[in-house]
Amino acid sequence: MNSITWDWPLFELLNFDGPEFLDSAMILVSSIKVWIPLYLLIIYMVWRRYSWRGMLLFLVAIGVAIGFADIVAGIFKHQGILKDLLPDFPARLRPMHTEEVEAFTNGYGNAGQNGSVSAHAATITAIALLSSLIIKQRWITILLAVVAILVCYSRIYLACHFPQDLLLGALLGIVATAIGFWLFQFTNQKLRRSKN
Repeated sequence: MNSITWDWPLFELLNFDGPEFLDSAMILVSSIKVWIPLYLLIIYMVWRRYSWRGMLLFLVAIGVAIGFADIVAGIFKHQGILKDLLPDFPARLRPMHTEEVEAFTNGYGNAGQNGSVSAHAATITAIALLSSLIIKQRWITILLAVVAILVCYSRIYLACHFPQDLLLGALLGIVATAIGFWLFQFTNQKLRRSKN
């Protein structure tokens, strides 16, 4: 078992062999395509608040945030760079590749070997936080928080990640949000100054 003390019991509590319809629902929740209408709604809300220029700026900022989160999560998973920098850094198997969990993976099939930092958690956290900060509407913040929690939980249910992987992914998402938000604010202010 390659999990820290609190992590494994929490994973066991949250991961269970559910009915087939729940397996299908969690696979759907974990996919990108199902959330396209939500992403379009976010883009529309930003356009309504900031017009075309603000919307394009938002798309660049969210692209940078998601790209940063995904790349850094990938570095931790593949550990190519980290093995050179930190030779003792342990590879962390996804739950579905451990002996204790292999028997039931809720129909998801195989994901890559390592899951040290969840890219799903990092990117959905960045999307939810950055969109909430820019749109500034309570109902969209609540909706995005629910979606982020659902996506993160689906990764535990499908045995793709331990809770620690999701926590690290969410922290990475917060850092990515800070970068994206700074980029949005800085460029927006520059554009306003040049207009005046």
